[in-house]
Amino acid sequence: MPKTPWAWVPSLYFAEGLPYVAVMTITIILYKQLGLSNGEITFYTSWLYLPWVIKPLWSPFIGLFRTRRWWIAAMELLIGAAFGGVAFTIPTAFWLQGSLFFFWVMAFSCATHDVAADQFYLLESNQHHTRLFGIRTAFYRLATIFGQGLLVMIAGNLQVIYRNSISFSWSLLFYGVTGLFIVLWLWHSYVLPRPEQDVPRTGVGVRTLWGELTENITSFFRQPQAASGLMFMLLFCVPLALLSKVAPLFLIDAAHAGGLGLSPQEFGLVQGTVGVVGLSVGSIVGSVSVGRDGLKRWLWPMVGAVCLSALVYVALSYALPGSFLLINLCVFCEQFGCGFGLTAYMLYLIYYSRGNFRQGHYGLCTAFMSLSMMLPGLMAGWLQEAVGYRMFFIIAAVCCIFTFGVAALVRVDADFGVKTDDEETEEEGL
Repeated sequence: MPKTPWAWVPSLYFAEGLPYVAVMTITIILYKQLGLSNGEITFYTSWLYLPWVIKPLWSPFIGLFRTRRWWIAAMELLIGAAFGGVAFTIPTAFWLQGSLFFFWVMAFSCATHDVAADQFYLLESNQHHTRLFGIRTAFYRLATIFGQGLLVMIAGNLQVIYRNSISFSWSLLFYGVTGLFIVLWLWHSYVLPRPEQDVPRTGVGVRTLWGELTENITSFFRQPQAASGLMFMLLFCVPLALLSKVAPLFLIDAAHAGGLGLSPQEFGLVQGTVGVVGLSVGSIVGSVSVGRDGLKRWLWPMVGAVCLSALVYVALSYALPGSFLLINLCVFCEQFGCGFGLTAYMLYLIYYSRGNFRQGHYGLCTAFMSLSMMLPGLMAGWLQEAVGYRMFFIIAAVCCIFTFGVAALVRVDADFGVKTDDEETEEEGL
């Protein structure tokens, strides 16, 4: 049995990231190519955030009757089955109902896998290795590039090979991902360690856990700055939430519809590769900047970076550039601003979660983050259809008023986020 974390941590977090990308991004491209309207696409796919919104309600019960290791393996097998279900239903007459059902199964399985994987990692790392040099984040990002970059490119190439048979090409792709998840399930069933602490909880009943959950939720809403904090969680990302659903549609929509007309292969490179690199670089620069000077010093520049993301798409919608290099450069800058700006948001979630219920409060914060992405997305497509891409992006830019407003409400300690040589980052414990 391999003992090194390199044997299981990279593959575990790759398996955590890939279904999330499939549910949140690949579905947009898939349904656009299958002929759904923008309003239908954003409405259906935004509802897939729901498992992450309500995840704190069932996460305390993971590990009650089974080990975290069991949950990881079971969810990976279920995710693989969901990919297979999507592949099977796409060429059928009930492709919409069938694929949405299996994407829902995938979403709930992925959210549960997130909880089990993070809990398992903390148990194992506490026993053997407290730092893994950021390989969790690195391989989660790699899964993002693989999903919305390489897989979308492969789908486009298959459409060329099979003479633009869109449903058949996507079906083949998802069958391939099904095989990949079967391999991941077999690998983790063998290679995952068996920590002594990873045992079902004994002497704890469902009523006790419900009591703990209730206390966690009650204390969450009694935190200092509760009202301003909740407004920050719900409204800071409104521009990004609008862009996250409509920007991919703009990139691939035909020129006569106001889009840039990128092929799946071009989209995979622009958004799925160059964009993810820009997002990662922005996040790293943001983390380094806050680690040196503190969140309070960098809050307003990061708010400005969020607005930069919206303004880039306003410029693209006016210019409609034909230069592929220029499009890549613009998307890189937009995603860099997004990653840099979201650093403030994520660190504030950590700041708000301080106290006796640190992990529980952070889980609730991320639930509100998912809700803040879900609600604007539900109507984003219909708004775009009503006003067009150009006016939609202008509206998204105007919504930066919310970002500036809630940033002005919160108060953060001057030294929060500054890293010292003898302490670990607060994020590592969450």
